[in-house]
Amino acid sequence: MNISATASKSHGKARQAGNSTAVEAGGRAGFVARGVIYFLVGFLALRIAFGGSNEKQADRGGALAEIAQKPFGQVMLWVLGIAVVGMALWRLSEAAFGAAGPDGDKATKRLASAGRAVFYAFVAYSVLMFAAGNKGSGSGGGDARSQDVTARALDLPGGRWLVGAAGVGVACAGLWIAGRAALRKFHKHLRMGEMTRTERRGVDIVGVFGGVSRGIVFAVAGGFAVSAAVKARSGEAKGMDDTLRAFTATPVGPWLLAFIAVGLAAFGLFSWANARWRRI
Repeated sequence: MNISATASKSHGKARQAGNSTAVEAGGRAGFVARGVIYFLVGFLALRIAFGGSNEKQADRGGALAEIAQKPFGQVMLWVLGIAVVGMALWRLSEAAFGAAGPDGDKATKRLASAGRAVFYAFVAYSVLMFAAGNKGSGSGGGDARSQDVTARALDLPGGRWLVGAAGVGVACAGLWIAGRAALRKFHKHLRMGEMTRTERRGVDIVGVFGGVSRGIVFAVAGGFAVSAAVKARSGEAKGMDDTLRAFTATPVGPWLLAFIAVGLAAFGLFSWANARWRRI
């Protein structure tokens, strides 16, 4: 009985540490930073759709370059990078101590949080490197980098299967993201009761529209990776910028890209809503 009580007490302290004010602040700052990046990617993609920014990349690197050109841009980049570090630490705390909610202690939830922590740690590193002057970081030249990684993978034994499996994984992840957004699964992560009716309606609009748009981009990028595996041509693989530009090759021309671009900007707004109402 004493052992059980001690274990329960220790677990409670661990959860309390994972839900500390500092960790919560880091998570919310991370959502703000993610929102800035996605909003700018959507903005750049919208300009590309109508021929106004063909020389700029509609990806994380393009967004960071856009920020760097503004007054106090370098300071903003450092703040952005530190905020993403906060997001990575929050996800790491979820992996270690469990996430908010009744099922936050599940092994699958913790594993997913660990994966997100690694991803955001990489994003934070790339942003901070960009702020430090390494303009090749931050996913700049992401399309060329995607093709280079794909080419190396294709040269490995069983490389086509490896690239194909990765492509299927990314495509499935995109469909999963879009599906969860369409079903409004994000409701369980937000303090919906604290919102006014207008705020709930707005969050639903940007959450569904933004999440579906983001999922579509991931799914299409995964499809290009599968095509690269089938054709054994690394040039078929595309980063975010080339994936977005590919939407202009559809029968509806630049209008589909414009639609997706507005959706990505909406996901940026949804990220800011998470910074305000997310359960952390």
